[in-house]
Amino acid sequence: MTTFEAGQALPPHEYEVTRADLVAYAEASGDDNPIHQDEDVAQAVGLPGVIAHGMFTLALASRAVEEWAGGPGRVRELGAKFTRPVVVHAHEPAYVAVVGVVRSVEPAEGGGTAVTVALEVTCGIDKVLGAPKAVFVVPDGA
Repeated sequence: MTTFEAGQALPPHEYEVTRADLVAYAEASGDDNPIHQDEDVAQAVGLPGVIAHGMFTLALASRAVEEWAGGPGRVRELGAKFTRPVVVHAHEPAYVAVVGVVRSVEPAEGGGTAVTVALEVTCGIDKVLGAPKAVFVVPDGA
């Protein structure tokens, strides 16, 4: 049985992001904005280079929360603001780090335990998501 308590630091996660990931995400999501794949277009609009989709970055945070929750289908809330782009160079992956600290633990409506987590999502020294927060529910007996 996994237990959580307020103030608990959760194990950090780090995810590699490559240009191939961005192409696959674009195909799956239908977001084919060229700033996510074409260096010239990205720089023409003032970006430092090709950037990851914001929702792709948020999905990486969601993956970390799901792992802390102990399984799929347990994340009840996830929110953040996109504050800095994740720049993905042509021949060098970017790395997105997700750390979390438990803010509260309380009975969940409908059963189980609701765990609220403050997140920090970074790429290098940049916080790429602002005020990220998640809530997941651990079923009774899990």
